[in-house]
Amino acid sequence: MTNLPDVPERVMSDDELQAIRSRYEELLGFVPPRIQARTELGARFDPELLRAQEQWRLEAMYPRCFDVKTSQLMLVGILLALTSDAARIHAIAARRAGATWEELHAVVHLAGLFRGLSAANIGCEMLQKLMEEERTA
Repeated sequence: MTNLPDVPERVMSDDELQAIRSRYEELLGFVPPRIQARTELGARFDPELLRAQEQWRLEAMYPRCFDVKTSQLMLVGILLALTSDAARIHAIAARRAGATWEELHAVVHLAGLFRGLSAANIGCEMLQKLMEEERTA
């Protein structure tokens, strides 16, 4: 990446970048490709913005009044209502935090109630794929 003349070297240390990414690994078991890209470019072009984004994300995603499972289930519903493929990432996090398939199915249909069958269809397809991935893992 740095063989382009206008792409700077990382300004953020490897340790700090790894600390940011480790939060995703803890929540999801991996760092999603979009997060890899955002953190890599942020570490090169604007580490202060990356730090601010991550601080905001931590404050918003881990409110003191909800456990991780509840927060992740809500995020699944919100993202499905937007028909965002990011719902999958949060469904994985919800499962890792103890959510059952029944709870995820209920969230899918709560989103579907307000977004329509497209959200329910997307959500059920997502759940089937995740079930299969868990089965074969």
